[in-house]
This record gives sequence, structure tokens and C-alpha cells, in this order.
Amino acid sequence: MRNLMNITDLTVEEIDELIAVAEDIIANPVKYQDACRHKLLATLFFEPSTRTRLSFESAMHRLGGAVVGFSEAASSSTAKGESLSDTVQTVGCYADIIAMRHPKEGAPVVAARRAGVPIINAGDGAHNHPTQTLADLLTIWRNKHTFNNLTIGLCGDLKFGRTVH
Repeated sequence: MRNLMNITDLTVEEIDELIAVAEDIIANPVKYQDACRHKLLATLFFEPSTRTRLSFESAMHRLGGAVVGFSEAASSSTAKGESLSDTVQTVGCYADIIAMRHPKEGAPVVAARRAGVPIINAGDGAHNHPTQTLADLLTIWRNKHTFNNLTIGLCGDLKFGRTVH
């Protein structure tokens, strides 16, 4: 079982392979339409999200899998006082993998200790958003076909914006 908490959890070779697979999925979507058949993704979004949550959900559906979960903390048992650890331990019994967004930095790491299934960090506070980094890398690759000798400028909230981390 492997989690994705930070982009540095992946080697350069693994990132290159993910980009190659993404390119193949884009070019040959029918080839992958059943890649996640009989698999269930749980989306646990403890803070608002539109693009990230829908990206995970649409990707899982396009790969032939299914999705359960919630899009706001108020609709989970944490609103009644259940701990994050207990929530992810329970959800881990239902799903094959969990994509989690949380306003507190490090929350996905805590969740990964109890989930029993892999956790993908879909953004934790101002900390990390590794799948955004992968999406950005794919965009750069598709436009430049290299990562060498590029100067990348980042704008926005560079201190508290998780997407730049």
C-alpha cells in the first residue's frame, strides 16, 4: 500500500512514467475505460473544492470505477465529533482508495496511519497538493515536451497557497 502525500514521495522516474501513462490515456481513452472496474474511490473533502473533487470523480468514472464520499465536512460524522482517524478507518473499509482534502496541514498523513487503504492528498491547508503538481507537470510536458532548461514563474499566494508547494 502506498500513499501520495507530497510530490517528493515520487521519484523522477515515477513522475516520468505517470506522465507517459497520462499521455497514453489522453490518446487512447477506450484502452483505459475499465482500468478501475470494480474499484471504489472515496472522496473525503473536508473543505470546499470544485475542480479537484470533480477531477478525481470524473477520472474514476472514466476509468470504469465508482465514487462515494462527501464534499463538505458538515455532511460527515466529524460534524458530530467523530475523529478524523475514526472516519478514515471506517471509510477505508468501504473503499479501495481515498482522495482527501482537509484544511489542516498534515491531516492526510494522520489519516494514512489509520485508513487501511492508500490515501491521496488532494490538498491539506497551505501545505501540499501533489496532484495539482502532477497536473501542472503534465501541462508543461504537453506544451514544451521537456523539463530541461525551463524557467517557471509562479504567482499568487506563494506563502500560503498549497498549489505552489
